Amino acid sequence: MDRGLFIDGEWQFPEGLERFEIADPATGAPVGSTLLADEATVDRAVAAAQRAAPAMAAMHADERAAILERAVGLIEARAEDMAFLLTREQGKPVADNRKEILFGARVLRYYAGEVIRIGGSLRPAMAADIKNIVSYHPVGVAAAIVPWNYPVDLYCWKAGPAIAAGCPLIVKSPPETPLAIAMLVDCLHEAGLPMGALADLPGRGPVAGAALARHAGVRVLSATASIPAGQDIMRNAAGNLKKLCLELGGNAPLVVMADADLEEAARAAHRRSFSNMGQICITVNRILVDRCVHNEFVDILAGLAEGTELGHGTDAGVEYGPVLNNSVIERVEAHQKDAVTKGGRLVAGGSRPAGETFGSGFFYRPTVIDNAPADSLPMTSETYGPLAAVAAFDTDAQMIAMANSLEYGLAAYLYGSDLERLWAVADRLEFGGIGINVNDVSELQAPFGGWKMSGIGRELGPEGLDAYLEPKLVKMRVRRV
Repeated sequence: MDRGLFIDGEWQFPEGLERFEIADPATGAPVGSTLLADEATVDRAVAAAQRAAPAMAAMHADERAAILERAVGLIEARAEDMAFLLTREQGKPVADNRKEILFGARVLRYYAGEVIRIGGSLRPAMAADIKNIVSYHPVGVAAAIVPWNYPVDLYCWKAGPAIAAGCPLIVKSPPETPLAIAMLVDCLHEAGLPMGALADLPGRGPVAGAALARHAGVRVLSATASIPAGQDIMRNAAGNLKKLCLELGGNAPLVVMADADLEEAARAAHRRSFSNMGQICITVNRILVDRCVHNEFVDILAGLAEGTELGHGTDAGVEYGPVLNNSVIERVEAHQKDAVTKGGRLVAGGSRPAGETFGSGFFYRPTVIDNAPADSLPMTSETYGPLAAVAAFDTDAQMIAMANSLEYGLAAYLYGSDLERLWAVADRLEFGGIGINVNDVSELQAPFGGWKMSGIGRELGPEGLDAYLEPKLVKMRVRRV
């Protein structure tokens, strides 16, 4: 599959652009390629979106809702093919990709319901003959930057509220995983979006992403990216003061109390640490365990990690596949070496799997480091790969200080039986989402986003619409009778 760029309602293949080759991370076999957008391409997409903006803004809420609902039906009908293709280009097992794609469809359906609830209010006035009417309007042309780890789902997180609000959308999709996205773009276009209301431009962040952030014609930009990438976006957007919604990196702690069900907590930690091979912003990086149960917990987790079976994500029953590329493995190895050199103990994994099955792919065994020093890389930086670091704590105050010690504030997890104690701890943790006896903090009808350096703004829930809407006050003098 050799794809082009989607601009002004059609697939385009302009000459002179760089083409990015895509290989299966499990085998190295070629899968396809994509053209990469440059700054001139971004200019053309913005011009088309500006032409589409009046029609999008004037479209009745019911019509926008109908477009989203039709897109959902198309996605659900094509989900199996999309999931298989996404596995070929990204590596996650087909079952995980199917779940991702269908959740993305649910996000679109959710915003099909929310669009008809965008209303306004009559506000109190300081004088009896004044009426204050507050209404909400589309901000204008929107842009989005989507990552490669959950490309279809996170695309929908941005497309759903943008379309619901009435904003034309330009997406810088990831060059590593643009093929299943192309199928999603077809679904959105076939659902009835006006010409120019959607553009899809695979490209490099410093080129296409920076061009979108700088462009004065783009009034809002939503990005899921690393902290350094988010900082670059803010610098580039400063000149035109566009609205930003940034979901950035994380280094999530999972806390295990002495009264936790250790088997349950270990299974939760294993899944959240190694699902998608740790390539998730809310992956568990640090596991903080009460010293009373530390050794027992580590033994259980190490056994689960050692028993993890890797394979090609298209094979039936495979739950854990390869990482995206060799740079992920190199980063994991660097973090592992740093932690062990500083006194940590390798208790599981720590190497590439042996055997002909894995020789051509980017596989790495799920890795657990016990007694990881507080200043080691896995305890202080986002590994974004299959490595979990464990440390013990003695008191709640010490544990809270350890959890809050970093610049990250995206997600945290707590496991234990005393819910009042866990709630009290949760109130003191500096994270945008906290899971208590659950290893996920994304919820369709609730806001998702980070504190501190992990981002600004929120996605999902009614709050997901905020970035795409501008409030307007109409202050009117009325005749008194």
